[in-house]
Amino acid sequence: MSSSSSIRVRFAPSPTGMFHVGGARSALFNWVMAAQSGGTLVLRIEDTDASRNSPEWTEGIIRALAWLGMDGEQYEGPYFQSANADKHAEAARTLRDRGRAYYCDCTREAVVARTGDQHKGYDGFCRDRGLDAGPGRALRFRTPDEGHTTVVDLLRGKPVFENAVLEDFVIARADGSVTFLLANAVDDMSQGITHVVRGEEHLSNAPKQQLLWEALGGEPPVWAHVPVIVNEKRQKLSKRRDKVALEDYRAEGYLAEAMRNYLMLLGWAPSGDREIVPWDVIVDEFRIEDVNSSPAFFDVKKLRAINGEYIRALTPEKFIAECLPFLQDAPFDVDVAVFAELAPLAQTRVALLSEIVQMIDFVFLDEPPADEQSWGKAMKEPAAAILADAEEAYRDAPWNAGELKERLERIGTAHGLKLGKTQAPVRVAVTGRTVGLPLFESLEILGRDRTLTRIAAARARLAAASS
Repeated sequence: MSSSSSIRVRFAPSPTGMFHVGGARSALFNWVMAAQSGGTLVLRIEDTDASRNSPEWTEGIIRALAWLGMDGEQYEGPYFQSANADKHAEAARTLRDRGRAYYCDCTREAVVARTGDQHKGYDGFCRDRGLDAGPGRALRFRTPDEGHTTVVDLLRGKPVFENAVLEDFVIARADGSVTFLLANAVDDMSQGITHVVRGEEHLSNAPKQQLLWEALGGEPPVWAHVPVIVNEKRQKLSKRRDKVALEDYRAEGYLAEAMRNYLMLLGWAPSGDREIVPWDVIVDEFRIEDVNSSPAFFDVKKLRAINGEYIRALTPEKFIAECLPFLQDAPFDVDVAVFAELAPLAQTRVALLSEIVQMIDFVFLDEPPADEQSWGKAMKEPAAAILADAEEAYRDAPWNAGELKERLERIGTAHGLKLGKTQAPVRVAVTGRTVGLPLFESLEILGRDRTLTRIAAARARLAAASS
């Protein structure tokens, strides 16, 4: 890739109601590519399809990009494809006047009837009929009968497409509106786009778009068709089947830095066999030519693990700030000062910020949360005796984690149990669950009175069950 500052790469999403993680990866690849070259990232919203367009969806794209780190200072735009409708129509007329396009009134049924093959493309029937514009007549581009079109692709070399197998494709509908292929070519030319990074599903469009560029007197861009993203069954990610919306991952508590890091790994690997990579290192090392052309597996487990690493790397103050939006929606009131005491205990244990609610709820609820599975697992003999001994031992204990742990260890020794087994009924009695924050630090924060009240309530429940 040239290092010229004249490089202009574009990211052109369509407003579809949600921002696909595949689109997010393409945006990042484009962003890094522009940053490395000293060039420009151009953001263009492809909003010409009225049925798939709304201001809210466009705002969703802008917000998603900003969350990833791309605000208005990182790109030029946003431009809106709909604003170029006059240029699109002018280009369609130019191609018609130059003999590179013609009107066609063929229906799909008529083509199938002539060819006898429902899978075969358009057969060129109207090429020389000399039709004028009119109701039911689309404008088709006349592809060359001979030769070939070579697509220069930074990932895939130079794929060659025989022109003879490219059908004469529609560039303007009967109502005069142009199609994606022509609109994209015109916009890319008018905005000086030199490089296009997009999903490999668009590779088949590249020769058609190059032919349009050439017919309009432009030099086609350099392409990079990045690999498709697949799920664990190696199926292409689908919004009907998979969780693909970037907004959903954000709502679950994934950090932008972690998501950005992970998306860059989908098809590309940094040096040193590592996965946690600072953004400035990614920008320095990434080369679009090094992206693997094979399908990239979207591994949610790996993403979760990476997110956990990023959470643990936050400063305590930043961790608290990131958690507060999730706690604001919690079904209980949170004392921020108390949460600040709990935060260091939780930071090492959550992989998603949304997990913080269940991790600390026992401190802010009047009673511990009810988890019958945890109760049944922990409240087996000698649970009642352990709780009785703990209640007695904790009544006059110095209230600090070290002393509380030591006293419970002695209780366990008396019952012939290790600490893990001994603390299980105490943990469930106080926190409601078998897993959670470090027990003794939690007891210290919860306080003596509330701890003893919960142990007494658990003892009473056990007694009632056994009577």
